[in-house]
Amino acid sequence: LDKLIETIFMSIMATMTAAVFSFIIAIGGAGTTRINAPLAAFARAVSSINRNIPIAAWAMIFLVSFGQNSFTGYLALFFYSFGFQSRIFMETIDEASANSVEALKATGSSYSQIITQAVLPSSLPQILSWILYMIETNIRSAALVGILTGSGVGFLFEVYYKSLQYRSASLIVLSLVAIVLIIEFISNFLRRIIL
Repeated sequence: LDKLIETIFMSIMATMTAAVFSFIIAIGGAGTTRINAPLAAFARAVSSINRNIPIAAWAMIFLVSFGQNSFTGYLALFFYSFGFQSRIFMETIDEASANSVEALKATGSSYSQIITQAVLPSSLPQILSWILYMIETNIRSAALVGILTGSGVGFLFEVYYKSLQYRSASLIVLSLVAIVLIIEFISNFLRRIIL
C-alpha cells in the first residue's frame, strides 16, 4: 500500500510540476502568444526533443545519473510529461485563444493582459483536461518506470515476479488496474465539470 501511494503521488507530482513548466514553454512557443521567432523556435525544439524520447529512455538516462531511487522515477515521469504537455498546450493555446488574442492586440492591450484576459480563460479548461489525462497516463507508466528505477509498485512487482511469488505480483497488477479505473472515473467526472 505504501508503494502504491508513493506511485500515485509521484505520478501526480511529476505531472503537475511538468504542467507549470510546459505552460511557460507553451506561451513562448505558441503562434498567438510568442514574443519573437527565435524564442518560439527554441520552445518548439525543446518540446519536440522531450516529446520524442520515450519514457523508458528517460528512465535509463536518469538511472545512470542518479541510481535506483524514487527521484529517478520522478525525473523520468517529469520529462516525459513535460514533452507531451508542452506540445499539447501550444496547440491548445493556438486553437482556443486565437480570436480573443487578436481582438486584444487590436485594442492595444499589453502582453500580460493578453495572457491573463485571453489565453488563460479560453484555454484553461482544455489544459486542465490534458493534465488529468496525463495523470492517468503517468500512473500507468509509473509501473514500468518503477521496474527500471527501483521505485514504487513497479519495483515490488519485479521483486515478487523474480522470486516466483505470483500471488503477490498479481495483487499488484490488480491494484494498479483498480487505481487506474478509479483515477479515470474521477478525471472523467472532473472533465464533465470543467468542460
